[in-house]
Amino acid sequence: MTNGVTFDFVHRFEPGTGGNAPPLLLLHGTGGDETDLLPLGRALSPGSALLSPRGPVLENGMPRFFRRLAEGVFDEADVRRRAGDLAAFVAQARTAYGLAAPVAVGFSNGANIAAATLLLHPEAMAGAVLLRAMVPLAESPRPNLAGRPVLLLSGALDPIVPADNAERLASTLGQAGAAVTHTVNPAGHGLSQADLTAAQAWLAGISAAEPSSRPRCPDADDGGAGIRPSARPVQM
Repeated sequence: MTNGVTFDFVHRFEPGTGGNAPPLLLLHGTGGDETDLLPLGRALSPGSALLSPRGPVLENGMPRFFRRLAEGVFDEADVRRRAGDLAAFVAQARTAYGLAAPVAVGFSNGANIAAATLLLHPEAMAGAVLLRAMVPLAESPRPNLAGRPVLLLSGALDPIVPADNAERLASTLGQAGAAVTHTVNPAGHGLSQADLTAAQAWLAGISAAEPSSRPRCPDADDGGAGIRPSARPVQM
C-alpha cells in the first residue's frame, strides 16, 4: 500500500524535482525488477518523476510483463490482457502521485509491453522510448496516436530483433499517427552509449517543448559504452 492506495503492481516511485521534465514509466527487460531502470531513468531525464513497476509474469523465476511461447513468439491474448493491466496501473498511479501521462522508457520485454499498451490503450502514455522493441501483436489495432512522440532505438547487430520486424513496428506506429523517430545504432541487444545519447537528446527535446505544444493524451494533466539496463537475462 502506498499513499493509502493498494496497487496491483509492485513498483518504485521517485518524485520529480520540478521543471518541464516529463514523468517516466520505466519498464524492465526479462529478469529485471522495479529497481533495474531507475539509474537509467535518472541519467536520461534528470528531474523527471520515475514510476517503475515490476513485471507480474514469471518465466523460470524471472519477471516479465507478459507470457511468451518461445523466444520472439508471444502469447498475444496475454499481451492484450497485460497491456490493459498496465494501463490501469498507470491511471491509478497518476491519481495517487499527481502525475501527468508518462513517457514510457522500455527495454526489450519492457519495450514490447510499452508498444502494445501504446497501441491498445494510447491514453496511458504521452510517448515512448522503445529500446530494442519488436512488433507485439500480429494484428495491430489502429488507434489515433495523433502526433504522439515515439523514439525507437534498434541494434544493427541485435540477434533477437530482426531488422524488418523493428521497421514494421515503426511503420505500424507511424500509420497510427505517431511521430516516430527510428534509429539503428551499431550495437547488439544490449544498449550502447549511442543509444543513451540519442534518448537523452530526444527526452530533452520533449522537456524543452512548451506544455501547450506537447502531444496530449485525452486525459493528460487531469487528475556509458556497453551500457545495459540490467545485467540479468534480457530476452524478449
